[in-house]
Amino acid sequence: MVSEKKTTVAVVMGSDSDMEVMRSCIETLRDFGIEPAVRIISAHRTPQIAAQFAETAAKDGIKVIIAAAGMAAHLAGALAARTTLPVIGVPLAAKAGLEGVDALLSTIQMPPGVPVATMAIGAAGAKNAAIFAVQILALSDDALAEKLAEFKKTQAKKVIEKDSALTD
Repeated sequence: MVSEKKTTVAVVMGSDSDMEVMRSCIETLRDFGIEPAVRIISAHRTPQIAAQFAETAAKDGIKVIIAAAGMAAHLAGALAARTTLPVIGVPLAAKAGLEGVDALLSTIQMPPGVPVATMAIGAAGAKNAAIFAVQILALSDDALAEKLAEFKKTQAKKVIEKDSALTD
């Protein structure tokens, strides 16, 4: 069976160990009907592959890149330097280190002219990166905009239900 989901978002991780956290990002995109191109590319270990990926992503139909990395997290910035596509950075905590603060600072401190939209550290950032990518794509996709509006309504409904449960 051929998937009808769109491959307009790339989820790029610096290491296979990032998959555990980024799985929620990938699943959220799929919930919106977007089948992401998922890659493992290291800004430090495979810089030529990172550059080539960024330079050809738009031609390959990608409209938004989500880049997740830990430690000296230069992946999002390295990709942003080589593309005009929006790049969303997700800093990740490494097993040993600074609980993701190092990755956050590496991702967020970009020089003028090379923007990276940086999310929170870890799982919340991974999920928000997917939603932010959907928001970008929904600007030119009415069906996706409707799904996004429904998602927001559902979120609000869940909070209202939880609040009501407290007062019952």
